[in-house]
Amino acid sequence: MPQPFDQFQGTRRYIASPELRDAVNVAVALARPLLVRGEPGTGKTLLAENVAEALGMPLIKWYIKSTTKAAEGLYVYDTVARLHDSRFGDKDVRDIRQYIRLGPLGEAFRSDRRVVLLIDEIDKADLEFPNDLLRELDEMRFTVQETGDEFVAQQRPVVLITSNNEKELPDAFLRRCVFHFIEFPGTELMAQIVRVHHPDLPQKLLEKCLERFYWLRENVELRKPPSTSELIDWIAALQRGGLGVDALKNDVPFLGTLIKKETDFEVASAAIHGRTQPRKPGADYRWR
Repeated sequence: MPQPFDQFQGTRRYIASPELRDAVNVAVALARPLLVRGEPGTGKTLLAENVAEALGMPLIKWYIKSTTKAAEGLYVYDTVARLHDSRFGDKDVRDIRQYIRLGPLGEAFRSDRRVVLLIDEIDKADLEFPNDLLRELDEMRFTVQETGDEFVAQQRPVVLITSNNEKELPDAFLRRCVFHFIEFPGTELMAQIVRVHHPDLPQKLLEKCLERFYWLRENVELRKPPSTSELIDWIAALQRGGLGVDALKNDVPFLGTLIKKETDFEVASAAIHGRTQPRKPGADYRWR
């Protein structure tokens, strides 16, 4: 009989939309990797931490770099340490197993508990990286070539994969995943998210902060619009500076907390102070 869905509903620290909750629960139930895309700052990496917390599972993280190879996620044969021991140590270097270091995926397979495995920013690696993981993610097993030892997952890990959509992923890889795109939060959901981090924020100040924040995102042509994490930092800066609603009537104080590119800073400053700058087609530049 099919097992019921594990009910991930978010956590006290992580407000998840109904669509995201469904995607996580489907991936857990089907034992398929969940591929999560979305613009930076929408909580893709934090999702894994909170899924692990909500489901009571250990979390293993694998941060991908441009130089990362898929095999490193399984294991690494430390030939340098073996060579060193053969010359200067007193170990029996014929025992190769002592020089095998399991990677994050290998550790997830070896665990006697079901774990959450985060593969973060998979699109940073080369194009062959996702294809090189197909067999292991399908069969949940791998063999150490140097020793012949086989590792088989006792329980399939919950695999969460994040992507910033910097490059296309292979179709064969996508077929094996449950997919979810995290839409940028609307004002109602964003208010809930802000409340998690700033529970004592006065309601009028919250409303005015959201008004200014979305005005920047929607009406000013920015190369990098401010994200959720930057909004939370900006509100913290306002509180630390003792600024209230009045300070936001005709200005956006501490703009550098929200805007991170020089050209964006110039465009945003000009728009805030009424100077002429290119606008998005059809955008309304009046303060709301």
